[in-house]
Amino acid sequence: MPVGVSRLGNVTGALLLGGPSTRMGRDKTHLEWDGERWSTRAARMLDGIFEETLLVGGAPEAGAPGLRVADPEGPQCALLGLVGALEAASNERVLVIATDLPLLCVDLLLALTTWPEHDAVVPSDPEGDHPLCAIYRRDVVLPIARDQLAGTRLSLKALLDRVDTVRVSPEGLGLGDLGSLPLTNVNTPDELSGLAREAGT
Repeated sequence: MPVGVSRLGNVTGALLLGGPSTRMGRDKTHLEWDGERWSTRAARMLDGIFEETLLVGGAPEAGAPGLRVADPEGPQCALLGLVGALEAASNERVLVIATDLPLLCVDLLLALTTWPEHDAVVPSDPEGDHPLCAIYRRDVVLPIARDQLAGTRLSLKALLDRVDTVRVSPEGLGLGDLGSLPLTNVNTPDELSGLAREAGT
């Protein structure tokens, strides 16, 4: 947040830490980007914007700011983390992000918070929707997400299809100069190496 600007008290920020990544071969929470652990960087970003920051599931670094929240019972998946975040949040609107977005920026998160309210506000680009960098309306989305978990319908796409979802491009969020770069997610060692080469790190 700019110096002198108060943190937002009407939206909760939630970081989904998850567990070991089979494609990466290790827990992405503890990977580093530009000298800082992914989870710590993401948590600090949320903590700088929101009065309430939740660190959901997984094993956050000791220096990561935020309230630790255990995953609820259920199959390990992104939908489970979303349910945990919505259950623990004090606010009606919850901005949920994953740890594997090393180029995520404050401008994108702030733009999402100012978008007109829907059940879900989801960035979308040529790669598709990004439901793990999105804002959810707690009272509507939580019961539907719980229902899907109970029925083993674990797809976030299926969830978005069941609620009032607005999909917005980076350009629509006023980030045309950045494009989809902040939404770059990293799942494999090769993707991480390629991103590091592109960034010159």
